[in-house]
Amino acid sequence: MKGYNRLEKIMDYLKGHNLVTVDQLVAATEASPATIRRDLIKLDQEGVISRTHGGVTLNRFIPTQPTTLEKSQQHLAEKQAIAEQAASFVKAGDSVVLDAGTTMIELARYLTHLPLRVITSDLHIALFLSEFKQIEVTIIGGRIDDSSQSCIGEHGRHFLHKVWPDIAFVSCNGWDIEKGITSPTEEKAALKRDLIANATRRVLLADSSKYGAWSLFNVANLDSLTDIVTDAGISPEAREKIIQLNVNFTVAE
Repeated sequence: MKGYNRLEKIMDYLKGHNLVTVDQLVAATEASPATIRRDLIKLDQEGVISRTHGGVTLNRFIPTQPTTLEKSQQHLAEKQAIAEQAASFVKAGDSVVLDAGTTMIELARYLTHLPLRVITSDLHIALFLSEFKQIEVTIIGGRIDDSSQSCIGEHGRHFLHKVWPDIAFVSCNGWDIEKGITSPTEEKAALKRDLIANATRRVLLADSSKYGAWSLFNVANLDSLTDIVTDAGISPEAREKIIQLNVNFTVAE
């Protein structure tokens, strides 16, 4: 296998596994251990991977907030499957909190037939749902974040402290069994934390491409949620670990 193709094979394998060993990469690429070690040194120097005592993992640190436009073009089928599954959790008359994000926009599309009270930080969701007379929409207010077109800051946090919704749906840029839900900014992390804090049911909607990625600030640990919904791309290793948490885990096919 030529070097370039071998590196691609290594990257593909790493994307499907949270932590891998040299022996696993040897089997996956049919290259020698010495060759794999040289490749890993190169990838480590480029900042692509992190090497630990247990093996190698992708360095999937997310330093900044992606824009809504960037996210809207990624993993749309998976987001729609997750949203359709999550919509089954909501019943007529519920009070629902929707976080900002493209998966949440897809969820909103599946809720338009129900009489609901919806609270959201997302301008796109608020405008969309306001067209349906049976849905009472409240936007939390505050300063607008230009990357996500959503409300952030103390005004929205203060509002969220005073509501006790039936169900809150939270999104993320990265989620991980050890690091939990994370966000690139302290301000966003604090708002997301408050968004789910008082809800009876606290649901993470996150596609599998985000698993194993993380940002600087923790929002919540996964075991503090009541539910996690992801798509069928989640690896068997990750499934095993998540199932061991005391949460309802749903894979949207």
